[in-house]
Amino acid sequence: MHRYADGESAAFGEVFAELAPRLRLFLRRLGGSPDVAEDLTQETFLRMHNARGSFARGKQVAPWAYAIARNCFISHARTAKNKAARSSIDADRVELPDSPGSSVEDESMARQSAEVVNQVLDSLTPARREAFVLLRYEGMSVAEAALIVGISEGALKIRAFHAYEALRAALREMEESLDSRAPRKPKGAGNVDSRGRADL
Repeated sequence: MHRYADGESAAFGEVFAELAPRLRLFLRRLGGSPDVAEDLTQETFLRMHNARGSFARGKQVAPWAYAIARNCFISHARTAKNKAARSSIDADRVELPDSPGSSVEDESMARQSAEVVNQVLDSLTPARREAFVLLRYEGMSVAEAALIVGISEGALKIRAFHAYEALRAALREMEESLDSRAPRKPKGAGNVDSRGRADL
């Protein structure tokens, strides 16, 4: 980034290769469609290019780039024609891990959990959603996330807390719903011992 800020054009490729995939996924998780996320990623790098001379020496590149990406998303979301996109749910926002040995039941449970997480993300306020995304998905520290959002660490913790509480409540409700639909043992059915005799 220092070489790029000094005008070395070839260094741009290295910066782009390192940051573009992360910023694209970050923007998509904030609520944009894949196409919108791609457009905003390009806009982010355009703004980075225009502001590269102001990049402070010794500072980390990622928080600076994430802050620019966030500003691009906010600008996009504020336009009247994109209000629907800001609150739309993206079914791919939460990725399902590859589990070769998992059963059909496990996969179904994982898919249901992912759907619940997506629904909760969609229902959160933008402020709480971005706090959750920065900490949970981007793996940033509270200090880094607060710097990107431009608020105190305490305020960011509160936003993230509300997001986590909403998620816990939704997952607990899903589990209770599944438990209530689970088949129950018939009355009078006793345990069967090793010899096949029922304990009635």
